[in-house]
Amino acid sequence: MPRAYWLAKSEPGSYSWWDLEKDGSTYWDGVRNYQARNNLQAMKKGDLVLFYHSVNDPGVFGIARVTGAAYPDPTTDDERWVAVDIEPVVGLERPVSLKEIKAERKLQQMALLKQSRLSVMPVEREHFDKILALGNTRLPGRKS
Repeated sequence: MPRAYWLAKSEPGSYSWWDLEKDGSTYWDGVRNYQARNNLQAMKKGDLVLFYHSVNDPGVFGIARVTGAAYPDPTTDDERWVAVDIEPVVGLERPVSLKEIKAERKLQQMALLKQSRLSVMPVEREHFDKILALGNTRLPGRKS
């Protein structure tokens, strides 16, 4: 069972949910914001991540799982930055758009709406579950 839930943004032209599904795993790198970096450092193996496409047609497209603790970002020699490995869990049956998230009363306190420019952020379990419900998606092996 995950101990925490997250949302990570990617521009689909750079790396999309479908790229992650095809690749089977990737490392989440290139974060150059201290708050987002701190969130990456807090991720633990088994945590679940809402995979969010930013820019064009923004919204949540899938659920990924963190496969290990943060480590030095391989895209830089600057030791301040970290990366984490993730793998796909399930694509949403129906992607949940930013417009839908903004319109849903139960998601008004979501960090995505409060800190819209942050690329990696924590997600409350109730918000995570609501996104799954809006996306008509159940996690494999989860009863509720």
